[in-house]
Amino acid sequence: MKYFISAILIFSGLVVHAQTNDRIKVACIGASITYGARIENREQNCYPAQLQNMLGSHYQVTNYGVSATTLLRKGDYSYWKTKQYRDALADNPGVVIIDLGGNDAKLVNRIHLDEYEQDYKDFIHSFTQLPSHPRVILLSAMACFLKDTAGIWDPVIVNQVNPKIQKVAYDGHVEVIDMHSPFINKEANMPDKLHPDKVGAGIMAQNVYRVIGQERDRDYDIFKSLEMPLKQSSFYGYECADFTFNGRDCKIAKPKFAAKGHPWVWRARFWGHEPQTDIALLQQGFHIVYYDAAELLGNSEAIADWDSYYKLLRKAGLAKKAVLEGMSRGGVYAFNWAALNPEKVACVYVDNPLLNIPSWAAQFINKLGAKDDMFLAFKKDYNLTTDSDIMNFRGSPVDKVKQIVKGKYPILILCADADEEVIPQENTLLFEQKVKALNGNITVIHKPGFKHHPHSLPNPAPIVDFILKETGYVTKS
Repeated sequence: MKYFISAILIFSGLVVHAQTNDRIKVACIGASITYGARIENREQNCYPAQLQNMLGSHYQVTNYGVSATTLLRKGDYSYWKTKQYRDALADNPGVVIIDLGGNDAKLVNRIHLDEYEQDYKDFIHSFTQLPSHPRVILLSAMACFLKDTAGIWDPVIVNQVNPKIQKVAYDGHVEVIDMHSPFINKEANMPDKLHPDKVGAGIMAQNVYRVIGQERDRDYDIFKSLEMPLKQSSFYGYECADFTFNGRDCKIAKPKFAAKGHPWVWRARFWGHEPQTDIALLQQGFHIVYYDAAELLGNSEAIADWDSYYKLLRKAGLAKKAVLEGMSRGGVYAFNWAALNPEKVACVYVDNPLLNIPSWAAQFINKLGAKDDMFLAFKKDYNLTTDSDIMNFRGSPVDKVKQIVKGKYPILILCADADEEVIPQENTLLFEQKVKALNGNITVIHKPGFKHHPHSLPNPAPIVDFILKETGYVTKS
């Protein structure tokens, strides 16, 4: 099914939009959160109204929210049966934003959840078959802090409803925006633990605005540019290609529509682990890529392989400079490559990173009979035979700070202050001290009391904002 038809470029550059006096019509479909329930002066402060202010006079945003409604046809109050649904269709909009799913998580509606995906596909089709062929954007259900398991319950949203929304987006080739992560730590902005207040509605509007307001390259498709066999699957609603290059497993998750300039994130290790930052950047038009050189721990062979993969990605049309992302030992891969390729790095984000290998390796030397596959691989990778060789190893990122600082790329580190696997004082804090001594650009976000796991942040906004700022993709209203 074809969801988008384009003939001209208007702002976001994606579709032919229905217009009134050159204003692009935006239909906000949803339940009470869209309606603005419990928000003071909701007509001015609900998320569609705030979105209107952000988008400006070139857009006409209409609020079609109806409290308590479901996406399910058999739901206790189905949106399909409302006048607002009929009015939205009759308006022939150019952009349709759908936020339906929270009420489907109620106990009374869960018995019909096996019909949710087909109902959603049919709902989308009712709009895409309109003469305007609108751009359709799905919103995942927002975080909920209610404890009544018979009502709207967050575990059902997380484990059932939102995965179905992602699958519908993938199957239907439409856009999806994660609204759960941005609110996972915003209970204070949800006075009744369910509906956002004015500030929360603003957060919602900002996340939608970032997607609508950013210029995209609708014609770019990296999968076609690669010209090789690809096995495709869904990565949280986005198309992901698995393929082999130079005998190594590779992955690329692509946005629905690439941002201009084709920015990308190179995840060094642990594909798909704590993916919230990657998902948020896919929404912003970034590609997420991976090259599996796991056992090489950033040695010369790994660097050579990464160099070859970089050339392939550049030939396929990705931007000259990559965002490097590394969790744990991924910090070694990211910085060892960045130290030798400063002109190819936009910025670096690492998370509880291993930056001082001898510090980590000492535990296996000091514990008689201790064995670890990574430790054994490290010795092999760098041809180290004695304890002295290991403790005098000087190929870690902390030993390459001069090269790294010369690159002048900004660095963000997330550091769990109680990390028991990668000791902060011997890794992040030592690295930070050395970088600052050379006037390097580094920011460290501390996580007091946290251990090595979990990585990232439940709400990745600080990480995402850093990357968007340092790559020049901040969308200003």
